[in-house]
Amino acid sequence: MKDDPRRRQPDAYPDRLRLETRFGDMDVNGHLNNVAFARLFEETRVRFLRFGPGAPPPDKTRSHVVVAHVAIDYLAEGDYPAPVTVTLAISRIGSSSFTVAMAAFQDGADGPHCIALCDSILVHREPGAAPSPIPPAMRERLEALRLRG
Repeated sequence: MKDDPRRRQPDAYPDRLRLETRFGDMDVNGHLNNVAFARLFEETRVRFLRFGPGAPPPDKTRSHVVVAHVAIDYLAEGDYPAPVTVTLAISRIGSSSFTVAMAAFQDGADGPHCIALCDSILVHREPGAAPSPIPPAMRERLEALRLRG
C-alpha cells in the first residue's frame, strides 16, 4: 500500500490535522527525530478515534480498538520549527481489524511535500475479550474515510 502514489498526495486523504513541532522534537542533526514522527502520527490517530469522523456519535458507546502494528517510512527530513500536516484515511477494512493510512506533510517552496508515511493496524475487541467483528455503525464510519482517488 505504501507504494501507492496516492499516498504522497494530500488530497487523497479525507481527514487531516495540522500540528506544531516542538523544540524537543529535534535531534542532534537539527531535523525532526524519528520519535517525533511517531508522536505526530499517534496524536492524529488518537484524535481521529476519539473526536474525528471515525469516532462514534457522543451519545453512543465508544468502540474499543487496540493497536496491533505500526510501520513508519521516513521519506525526507522534517524541519523545525515548521508545522506538520498529518493526513489520515482508511486503506483496509477486515472483519475485526482495519488499517489507518497516514502521511506527514510540510510546506516547501513548491507546496506541501510528503516527509513520512505510516500504516497502523487497529483491532476491534470488546473490553477484556479477544478480537471481535467490527460493528456495522463503525464499519460505515470507516468506509466513509477510505483513501481517495
